[in-house]
Amino acid sequence: MAAYDLEEQEQLAQLKAFWARWGNLITWAVTLALLVYAGWQGWNYWQQRQAVQATALLDELEQAAQGGDVERVRRVWADLQAQAARTEQARLGALLAARVLAQGGQADDARAALAFVVQRRDDDELAAVARLRQAGLALDAGQLDEAERLLQQPLPEAWAPWRADRLGDVRQRQGQLDAAREAYLQAWRALPAEVGYRAIVEAKLNALGVDPGAQEQR
Repeated sequence: MAAYDLEEQEQLAQLKAFWARWGNLITWAVTLALLVYAGWQGWNYWQQRQAVQATALLDELEQAAQGGDVERVRRVWADLQAQAARTEQARLGALLAARVLAQGGQADDARAALAFVVQRRDDDELAAVARLRQAGLALDAGQLDEAERLLQQPLPEAWAPWRADRLGDVRQRQGQLDAAREAYLQAWRALPAEVGYRAIVEAKLNALGVDPGAQEQR
């Protein structure tokens, strides 16, 4: 029994010595782990809450867009930026708001919404759509140099046909009809036959005296 007590006392002494040396470090490590876990849980909760808010606002924005209510679109889009700017819904909402604002004659506000998408660069595909629409607004405003500058920016390869189509619009407005035909042909050839927009490009070529189908048969 005495030997057992002595062994127990030695173990206790070793434990005290260990704790005296490492106790503070262990306490801080455990505390840090708990804080990280709490932070991770809090971040997930915040992300989920933002996603719910953003989805509700995007739904409201879509309803306003369907009704053609430009002022309501502007108001909801402002709320979406303020409350959930980092979400995917905000970028989708920006594209939708830009379309409605442009149709409502609010070109500057439409440009600002498109810039919101481009500047975040979280999604190259959405940024490509926004940049092409920026070029379209510049073209509508007669800013041909700005439209061309925007079209020279890097875009994913999948959007090359739409870039070529826009560039054809620029060349046509510049009076460079041969260059316009070439750009439209490039777009027409790159677009799959089942894509409806190909018919629009074909109509542009027809207006310039080109039958792309006949050229393909040569």
